[in-house]
Amino acid sequence: MLCVLAILSLPACAEKAPKQAQTLNQETHKTQTIKTQTPPNQTTPHPDFVSITTLSADIMLDIKYATPDNFLKQSVYECGECFLRKETAQALVKVNAELMQKGYRIKVFDCYRPLSVQRKMWKIMPNTPYVANPAKGSKHNRGAAVDLTLVTLDGKELDMGTPFDFFGQKAHHSYKNLPKNVLANRTLLKSSMEKHNFSSISSEWWHYDYKPLQNAKVENFTWDCAKK
Repeated sequence: MLCVLAILSLPACAEKAPKQAQTLNQETHKTQTIKTQTPPNQTTPHPDFVSITTLSADIMLDIKYATPDNFLKQSVYECGECFLRKETAQALVKVNAELMQKGYRIKVFDCYRPLSVQRKMWKIMPNTPYVANPAKGSKHNRGAAVDLTLVTLDGKELDMGTPFDFFGQKAHHSYKNLPKNVLANRTLLKSSMEKHNFSSISSEWWHYDYKPLQNAKVENFTWDCAKK
């Protein structure tokens, strides 16, 4: 009798097994899908980008958008870092090396900017010529722009005539009603950057774009502030 019951139960077991296997396969697939999804705001550095501090300890950082010391009057970064596309960073290191031979070095105010931050800036101050529309993205979002100034080897800022993020005629490259030493400082920065394929914009003495990468892809990864 037991044998008969065992034989009669085989089809039910056989029918149940594939359903269990199918359920397990579906759950496994779901788990794998979740693991391979990339969030829109990555928390790990992009493989095409590098932190400038890993290439040079001589470049100073003063990331203004990690503080309220900017035209927005508020911090929009969790912490200050300078990531750039590798080619941009390498060119900047060459600029700094040449400047150090003349007794100066670079201080950086802003580098790569995540698109999420660009949207935040646009929300705070929309429709101005000073914040690029996030619908198109900026050179900063591409890792191809840097805001910077010059300092002495011991870190003292050179006089550039205006602070960073001063939006007015006095910050324009064409504005010449400035002391000779200020004009000389701006010229030194501009000529040094242009020598290594950076271009300036007319309204901001501190902003430079790396020409070969101006049309690079807009990115949105963020850096890990827990390591700061």
